[in-house]
Amino acid sequence: MERSADYSSEGSRATAPLTILGLETSCDETAASVVRLSADGEATVLSSVVHSQIDDHAAYGGVVPEIAARSHVEMIDGVVRRAMDEAGLGYDGLDGVAATAGPGLVGGVMVGLSFGKAVALARGLPLIAVNHLEGHAVSARLGQPVDYPFLLLLVSGGHCQLLEVRGVGDMTRLGTTIDDAAGEAFDKIAKALGLGYPGGPALEKLAEGGDGARFDLPRALLGRKDCDFSFSGLKTAAARLAQACETDQQRADLADAVQTAIARQLAERSDRALKACAEDHPHRLFVVAGGVAANRTVRATLQATAEKNGFAFLAPPMAYCTDNAAMIALAGAERLRKGLVSDIDTAARPRWPLDEYSALNDPTHAPGRKGAKA
Repeated sequence: MERSADYSSEGSRATAPLTILGLETSCDETAASVVRLSADGEATVLSSVVHSQIDDHAAYGGVVPEIAARSHVEMIDGVVRRAMDEAGLGYDGLDGVAATAGPGLVGGVMVGLSFGKAVALARGLPLIAVNHLEGHAVSARLGQPVDYPFLLLLVSGGHCQLLEVRGVGDMTRLGTTIDDAAGEAFDKIAKALGLGYPGGPALEKLAEGGDGARFDLPRALLGRKDCDFSFSGLKTAAARLAQACETDQQRADLADAVQTAIARQLAERSDRALKACAEDHPHRLFVVAGGVAANRTVRATLQATAEKNGFAFLAPPMAYCTDNAAMIALAGAERLRKGLVSDIDTAARPRWPLDEYSALNDPTHAPGRKGAKA
């Protein structure tokens, strides 16, 4: 549960620089970071440590939740210690601790959140439970000052949605995936092509030598005029084509076709959102965040779409596109500045929409079905 705290007095957290320890354990990275938010809103990353579990999961072709959770338990103490050492701080130099509380693999989320609670209790610090997706939403602010509001395409491993972002805790969903996310399509098609894990970067590398024009992949939701996404049909069609690929060149051509098709759908829906929001966004800024934003073809296609609509394009630095704790620390600092802190009994959440009003009143999936993570 979240509550408001009064930081309005002179010299309080409302105006002073804030130094926050951030913890991220929602999937297969154990991460800790210390970020300082200045009084004028500029973020400085004092440390950012990420322990990847890629080698632990490679043999399975994807993340195994039980293995991920155990690794978080084993690694988090050392990762946090290193982050504090690199920042040159002790716990008495912190103003609060922020931890991912969802959405994600709930066993892993519980590890980071429990560690954050322990630090908060032991040191008498405010606890800020952060939505992992909100961390991605603010991640562009780690590279340079960025003013609210802006239009956001959040495109990560398990999430794909367009949002109007007015600040932490103040976002409106414009569109979301009705089935698979773009990152899932990348990974699952890469697996069908026999590529290693993680699949997205491997597919991008294979596509460099390909000519996707030889494959005609399906285009989803052509009759709809909203901003929702669908990648399940593309995923299924490409997986079937992968079984018929007999040469390395055919595989490279299919990889290029898949990458182009995903970038095209992201650009089509983003184009609609940009046109719809053009009059209401004084900064005319289009931010793309999440792991898929690291794909060069996707990034170039979306940048061209933004510029065509008269919007500036911004993506986080590559180090902050994929899961990291610096974005969690920054989101926590911005929440703390607004006086938004969490109770110590805050629970881990496997699902947690950024726009809870839309999720309740305009759900993308009927009750009783699993649906998308967001």
